[in-house]
Parts: sequence; structure tokens; C-alpha cells
Amino acid sequence: MIDHIGFSVSDIERSKAFYVKALAPLGYTLLREYLPHAVGFGAAQKPDFWIGASPGKIGSTVHIAILAETRGIVRAFYDAALAAGGRDNGPPGVREMYHPHYYGAFVLDPDGHNIEAVCHLPYLG
Repeated sequence: MIDHIGFSVSDIERSKAFYVKALAPLGYTLLREYLPHAVGFGAAQKPDFWIGASPGKIGSTVHIAILAETRGIVRAFYDAALAAGGRDNGPPGVREMYHPHYYGAFVLDPDGHNIEAVCHLPYLG
């Protein structure tokens, strides 16, 4: 299951204003702001559509996060992706800047796309 997706924009304020209006009919609202770097939109309490600042460097790079049921699965994804030729873009670990239980791992695929596995559950031991 896809957890969230994001991509780069050249002017985050301009794009934020655009998506606030464009996504409103779909029930999406602005839920999180980590300015000047990123903003997240969603139709519920959790943002699943992100845009990030990348002035002057717009290309086809995409960020996709896939939901994992456990932290062990996040680690297994990371290990398997590296073994398959992926490049490290952030080892498994808690990312408290998102929320206290956000446990994710990031790899770059052969084309440079940022692929993430994420578990939102607290560590149970």
C-alpha cells in the first residue's frame, strides 16, 4: 500500500498556493508545513501528498513511501534494496521530526527515485 508520495517544485510558495486551491474539490487540505522545505496535503489527518522545494533543479525525481507493518519489514526492505543495487538515502531509524513513532528507511533506485518503507507504529520490543 502506498503511504505517501512527493515530488520537487521550483517555487514552494507558488506551488503551495496552487495546490491549496486545486486539491480543495478533492477534499485535500494543507495539513503540514516544514517551510521552507516541504508541505503536505491530505484528505484526513495524515498528509499523503507532498511537495518539496528544489529551486532550479526540477526533474523527474519522485519520492514514494510504502507502508510496512513492522519495523523489521522496514529494515528488511532497506537491506534487500541495497543488495539489489539501490543506494542508501537514509538508513532505518526513527524520524521524530515527522512524529514520535515514524520509522523509515530510504533508498535511491537505479534512476535516482527516492523509495521509502515506513512503519508508523510504536516499537513493541
